[in-house]
Amino acid sequence: MELEELVPGWLNLPDVAALLDVSITKVHGLLDDRALVSVRITNRNIRSIPAEFFLENAVLESLRGTVVVLADSGFKDDEIIRWLFTDDATLPGRPIDALREGRKTEIRRRAQAAAW
Repeated sequence: MELEELVPGWLNLPDVAALLDVSITKVHGLLDDRALVSVRITNRNIRSIPAEFFLENAVLESLRGTVVVLADSGFKDDEIIRWLFTDDATLPGRPIDALREGRKTEIRRRAQAAAW
């Protein structure tokens, strides 16, 4: 399945800036700090971020640590997003759903295991 179809909702960088009520420069800083990850989607090749990375107009707090674990293990941004949004029968569900439910310890452990 294409990544664009795997993720149900996407926000472009200006939309993320508006959602968080910050400048576009701050959004770039969040990407640089690995608090968020983005990929280029659509035929216009626009940098986009999954909408589920946000909760109540803020970045999902537990996201950064998981992204860092996966990135440090060599995962590229598109692979991180695919891992977070792919159903895992042993959870059950998707890792992003578990993070949104506050189960970050379990997801980080799985992220470390996925790296090996």
